[in-house]
Amino acid sequence: MKFVILAALATVAVAAPKPDYARSKESVEQVAILRDDRVHEDDGKYSVDVETGDGIVLSQAGSPDGPDGAIVKSGSYSYTAPDGTPVYVKYVADENGYQPQSDLLPVAPEFPHPIPQFVLDQIAFAAAEDAARGSDESVEAPSFTYGAP
Repeated sequence: MKFVILAALATVAVAAPKPDYARSKESVEQVAILRDDRVHEDDGKYSVDVETGDGIVLSQAGSPDGPDGAIVKSGSYSYTAPDGTPVYVKYVADENGYQPQSDLLPVAPEFPHPIPQFVLDQIAFAAAEDAARGSDESVEAPSFTYGAP
């Protein structure tokens, strides 16, 4: 029974019409590459500068200066969003991850209210406990008993 189901699925998959992208009715706009400069040095450093006819600009440079020879990259790219907004992003990618900078990136709002003192006291207590664990000092912590007395 499983073989019959598998054979039927295989037959349907093989018989399914394949899209013919070359004869698609949708027109595909081809964009000219205005500039494509790439430099790869023997020591692992590189740079790439690309500019297209529709306004996309990419500039990136990298080198194996990260921990254990990891590539550290920095650069920028810009383009025009579909709504007409110009987008410019500057970035660094290193041992701390990808770090973009742009006026269009969302920014977290400021904390809406002050932190209550009892919360700050609890944070300080937890920090003292952590510090005591590292220096073999003891901090008296409350003890809890579970179950019947």
